[in-house]
Amino acid sequence: MQHTDPATLSFMRNRRSHPPKLLTGPPPSREVLMDLLELAARVPDHGKLEPWRFVVLERETLDRLAPVLADFVAAQGGDEATVEKARSAFASPVIVAVVSSPVESAKIPDWEQFLSSGAVCLELLNASLAAGFGAAWLTGPAAQPEFATSHLGLAEGERVVGLVHIGQRGATPPDRPRPDVAAKTVFL
Repeated sequence: MQHTDPATLSFMRNRRSHPPKLLTGPPPSREVLMDLLELAARVPDHGKLEPWRFVVLERETLDRLAPVLADFVAAQGGDEATVEKARSAFASPVIVAVVSSPVESAKIPDWEQFLSSGAVCLELLNASLAAGFGAAWLTGPAAQPEFATSHLGLAEGERVVGLVHIGQRGATPPDRPRPDVAAKTVFL
């Protein structure tokens, strides 16, 4: 029985994140987005704790929060360029905040649950790209606990692991330099 999947390997070898400034509307429909979220949830999850959740930021919410984020960055001492970058951070058609929401467990440490949340970000990014959308996984000031707790509805102990920007693809960005894996690998 053949277990290789050349198409998936090719996708992984050639995938590119699409910077949010290159994304255009319309965003995926709610039905399509729910399918992408279901795919994203198929990650390693020791103990089946589901220690993450999603906060979907649609256009109306993004428009409302953009000036709030800019004010937040300014209040933290950000210069004019940093404030403007924060204001434009919500220009994507839709953004999914992946939230680490650890579950009390005597067996599964918080750090392992946090890694599962990071895996959700990567799966959502890859599912979005494979579905033909442009996408990028970022953080930035909106992921800071002070902002996220007040404006994204995070509870005590929760943390934004990633903001996955999704929209229609613009031009495919050029590949960036990749690591020298041989220099970073040791066989024991």
